[in-house]
Amino acid sequence: MVLVAAFVVFVVAMLACLVVGKSIVIALAIGFVAFTAVGVRQGFKTKQILGMAWGSVKESIVVVEIWLMIGLLTGLWRASGTITFFVYYGIKMVTPPIFILLAFIMCCILSYILGTSFAVSGTLGVMLMALANSAGVNPLLTAGAIMSGIYFGDRCSPASSSAILVANITGTDLMTNVKGMFKTGMIPVIISLIIYAVLSVRNPMNEVDSSIMDALSGDFNLTPITLVPVAFIVILPLLRLDIRWAFIGGIVSSYFVGVFCQHVSFIECAKFAILGFTPTSESLQSVLSGGGLIEMIESCIIVTIACSYSGIFAGTDMLHEIQSLLQEAMGRTGKFMAMLILSLFTCCIFCSQTISAMLCNDLMRKPYEESGSDNYELAMDIENSAIMVCALFPWCIAASVPFAMLGVGGGAIAYSYLLWLVPVCYFFTKRIWYKKK
Repeated sequence: MVLVAAFVVFVVAMLACLVVGKSIVIALAIGFVAFTAVGVRQGFKTKQILGMAWGSVKESIVVVEIWLMIGLLTGLWRASGTITFFVYYGIKMVTPPIFILLAFIMCCILSYILGTSFAVSGTLGVMLMALANSAGVNPLLTAGAIMSGIYFGDRCSPASSSAILVANITGTDLMTNVKGMFKTGMIPVIISLIIYAVLSVRNPMNEVDSSIMDALSGDFNLTPITLVPVAFIVILPLLRLDIRWAFIGGIVSSYFVGVFCQHVSFIECAKFAILGFTPTSESLQSVLSGGGLIEMIESCIIVTIACSYSGIFAGTDMLHEIQSLLQEAMGRTGKFMAMLILSLFTCCIFCSQTISAMLCNDLMRKPYEESGSDNYELAMDIENSAIMVCALFPWCIAASVPFAMLGVGGGAIAYSYLLWLVPVCYFFTKRIWYKKK
């Protein structure tokens, strides 16, 4: 009963923060106090509980390090022209009869390279929406294709913060997970390609607005040198090197490309890496501004506090009764369906991929272990549920932020086919990927 009260306090605090527009860090801090109180009620000393929390936080340090690197990288990739290069030449490839299909494909490619959904929706996505609006293409359909594309990379890129988080909390190898996500994502991607191809033919665009292209090429030196940072992010993980080396290589090379290719001063480039990039051209400020280490601070605090929950839950075993109920549910519905239902609930209430993924791991790890599943199956089930379905709720951060950037409402979710297809296809084909389970 005390644990239920703690969860109620946590949920109410989370909803209150969302309603009044305050950071969810406040709700997480309140939840930490509530769950600590439950542990004390169970007979543990406060010092013991803090030790449990710290032990789990120490394991999350690698995630915090990488997320801070992602912040540096996103600021520098904007300053160095790397993102602009892909946006510029991607838009040049746009063919009116297949605009929707190309929008999906381009967002898939760029999101895989960058590993972030928000950066792609705020750059390429915004420009694609501008083209769609000026050429009479259904904006909700365009936004749906963009959403599907940006979450392709957010789910399976080795540079994705969510993929790195899931690998860390489940104790699995990142690149092994990436391979599994490609296998389990093949069918949904192929179906999405077919759907968007058909919709493209039925919704052709009239003409391409050249003013966007002129603004991009006028502010940046778009030479192939700007692709050097991409090589580190794409190639080094394939060589099985620590992902941190890939980010370090990308950061250093982006910095020097910005200085010597885009003629940004050493000090200004460092400023962009920390505080985020702001282009000189006013017409591009709404599109290319952002990134920087400071942008990731709140996310790092969120994952740190959320990780402390894991230590408290594991050390006190306070989730035992809930886990027993989940194990019974798994027996009736199957493991992935139980995971999917749990992820829908946690995403709906807590509005965050990070919190949903960590709660799903905390609640389902023991039932999965007792059913004979390994951590890789647990990781794959989280990736194909919590990471994807969070963007299906318009009020969740995973959906509300891209929609705000794209200038559309929640109606675009109906056209975000990949988000729907990944969990559905995985449910029906999982036995193919886990024949021994």
